Amino acid sequence: MLTRINPFPEPNHDHQRCHSAIMQRARQLCKTRGLRLTKQRLQVLDVLANSHKALGAYEIRDILEQQDIHLAPISVYRQLDFLLENNLIHRIASLNAFMVCSHKDNNHGGQFLICEKCGVVAELIDLDINDVITTCAEKTGFNAKQPIVEVPGLCKYCQ
Repeated sequence: MLTRINPFPEPNHDHQRCHSAIMQRARQLCKTRGLRLTKQRLQVLDVLANSHKALGAYEIRDILEQQDIHLAPISVYRQLDFLLENNLIHRIASLNAFMVCSHKDNNHGGQFLICEKCGVVAELIDLDINDVITTCAEKTGFNAKQPIVEVPGLCKYCQ
């Protein structure tokens, strides 16, 4: 069961709506769980929420520097760790980068379509794919935590 049919936003879409929804969801989730969404955590999440691209920790730090926000690399990594632990962002291993989680159900594996030209990363959640991976893993005696698949290619806007 695929949850998103067209996961790639149009190049000129209203990204402010995406950004607002991400930030509001993060605030609500932290409030519900009794977590502190500190100023630095918000700043790092804000940078990630401003784009549909995955960003590395040093890219995030550089963007913050341009905004006259000075965080040491270790501080950026600490904020990313918090956001990862609370399923607000995903780590895209093949890019060694991070992106916001775009789904309301924050505890999931997923599939990521990575456009090699524009850099946009689209998040999908196809439960059938997750089930196949989990079932195959179990047959080998492996206990899969969260099935994650990263697929490089070209989005429909870059083809």
